Amino acid sequence: MVEKWNSADKFNREASQWDENPQRRAVALGVAQAIIAAVKPVKTMRALEFGCGTGLVSLEIAQFVKTLSAIDTSTEMLAVLQAKISRSGITNIETSCTNLSASTESALNEQQFELIYSSMTLHHIDDTAAFLNNVSTLLSLGGIVAITDLDLEDGLFHDDPLEHVHHGFDRKELAALLNGAGLQVTSFETIYTFNKTNRAGIIASYPVFLVTATKNKPVTQE
Repeated sequence: MVEKWNSADKFNREASQWDENPQRRAVALGVAQAIIAAVKPVKTMRALEFGCGTGLVSLEIAQFVKTLSAIDTSTEMLAVLQAKISRSGITNIETSCTNLSASTESALNEQQFELIYSSMTLHHIDDTAAFLNNVSTLLSLGGIVAITDLDLEDGLFHDDPLEHVHHGFDRKELAALLNGAGLQVTSFETIYTFNKTNRAGIIASYPVFLVTATKNKPVTQE
């Protein structure tokens, strides 16, 4: 069966074993450290992570911000995160099963955030331009977006050939999409490299970038 774009079913199936992958944990820690270094979050910030999964990144960042909204389309991923929150006693993370691709999502209506970030999520979203526009509407003026994802790759990174994904992103093209959403790119850097045996059985390197951008003026609707 061909997976749908942003398939919650796939991630629901994998949620209970998600954190068992050591490379996944290493990537999440690297992403969190890179975002903290680039953004320098402060205790006045309201933060949002889209595609939070089991919270591997957000649990690292929560201590540096005032509040953190952790959203995902997978109820099982969120259940794992909620259990971690309960065990740890963290009080400033709120979880929500929310699809940011749907611009009318009521759970986030009227909210504004000083920091919006994600880790390896954007390539799962069909319409990148429309999605970034939705993100921009939730970002306060002067706020920061920090997105990590794969550089443009050979199409063999994901093990399932039927999974609907973008095969990474060209940095110039993504920068243009961010600019089109009213977000001014401030930096692009490589923060991690996957060295893995791809679907063709070849050991290959797949770099992961962090792009940061700021919102300097309101987005005007055509």
